[in-house]
Amino acid sequence: MSRRNSKLYSFTLILIDALVLIITFVLAYVARVQYDPRPLLHNIYAFDYLFAFVLIVPVWIFIFAILGLYQPGTYNRRLAEWAKIAIGSFIGILLVIGWEYVSDKTIFPARLVALYALIGAFILIVLEREIMRLIRTLMFRYGRGTKRVLLIGSSSASSDIAKSISDTVRSGYEVIAFAGPKKNLPANFKGHHYSYVEEALKDLELNEITAIIQTDLYENAERNQKVLSMAQEAHIDYSFIPGQAEFYSGKNTVDVFLGYPMISVYQTPLVGWGAIVKRIFDLIMSTLLIIVSSPFLLIFIIIKKIVDKGPVFYISQRLSRFSEPIGLIKFRSMGAQYGGKDAAEEFREMGREDLAREYEKYRKVENDPRITPFGKWLRATSIDELPQVFNVFKGDLSLVGPRPILPQETKLAHGRTALLHSVKSGVTGLWQVSGRSELDFDERIELELFYAQNWTFWLDIKILFKTVLVVLRGRGAK
Repeated sequence: MSRRNSKLYSFTLILIDALVLIITFVLAYVARVQYDPRPLLHNIYAFDYLFAFVLIVPVWIFIFAILGLYQPGTYNRRLAEWAKIAIGSFIGILLVIGWEYVSDKTIFPARLVALYALIGAFILIVLEREIMRLIRTLMFRYGRGTKRVLLIGSSSASSDIAKSISDTVRSGYEVIAFAGPKKNLPANFKGHHYSYVEEALKDLELNEITAIIQTDLYENAERNQKVLSMAQEAHIDYSFIPGQAEFYSGKNTVDVFLGYPMISVYQTPLVGWGAIVKRIFDLIMSTLLIIVSSPFLLIFIIIKKIVDKGPVFYISQRLSRFSEPIGLIKFRSMGAQYGGKDAAEEFREMGREDLAREYEKYRKVENDPRITPFGKWLRATSIDELPQVFNVFKGDLSLVGPRPILPQETKLAHGRTALLHSVKSGVTGLWQVSGRSELDFDERIELELFYAQNWTFWLDIKILFKTVLVVLRGRGAK
């Protein structure tokens, strides 16, 4: 969305949210007063009730605004939006109840009206936001409200970004022009290509560009200033995305050093209270999972003993936070004679050079001959990873985080192991919910570096929900 369209969309959300809140309050009143035969605590006339809430709605909208519900960073992320709607509705009802108590003025004719209003506000606003999201998607489909992008860069990051936002219907972006080496053009690119950025800048108006995304800084500072100045003169959006993940983070501070603005970039935002909250959440959830899954674990142990007649568990030596070694607990899915060496070495000993090469590229193979029939089922259902809840309870792992890597895989991370291990490894993560086995090792590392540098509690919740869906569908499990 262009800046103007974003403002219009936010303003439209404010108006519709206000209307939906009024409808919610009316329905809550009618449900209790008209259709519930029990006596009321207070006789509040419908007009007085509705008038009171017409005055309260602006305060409620103000709460939503403080929570960021009218910012693209929220309404473009469904789970974050739902969570903030729930929080905003709860705070709104608390303020109304608090106002009743402080002012000694009665607003609700019965306690249930407040409960109905709380539940109704959440459900109806979520429904309204989903309808608005559908309308916006339809608008994107017909080219309305999209951002027309000039992408500038000479690294592979430029090509990745172009591919990532190529689905205009979902992203709201349309790459109209690309300034950089032709080799970095994504496949099937239909926009304008410019070898020199100066040529692209001359055609900003001709191409109706509404946003510039730059992924690399030129050695000549004047060229960089030219790009920014042209964006400012044309009053269009300008964004700089460092081509290397190590240079951006969800945790940074801006200060003044010797009269210059200084940006301090931390390895991860998962520090301080964030780390404490995450550990408490892991401890509570792992305890509940151990209690709930214990009967099933016992059944699988018995079946494993009967069917495979070998060791039930496999302890895999992995590296977690700060590259500290941990013993990852899994149900053994391979024959008892396998797992003691690197998989590529074992495949070569079996005479399967093709599988060795496949493993070295993806760190997984699609049809692993070392896996037993029951082990194949355990992997397909992801049950082989269920014992890792004990790793989480112990504190070796988190529920969500980068997948713990094998010691021999550190050389494949191209010097990024320290950044990858700035957070505790997890049972599931972005890799598992974004393609899992279909992604090669480098793509997996990029996803997990993004997680380490952009952690939020809501991102963890979103990944957990997606993990459940991925496991139920059996997508990517090998």
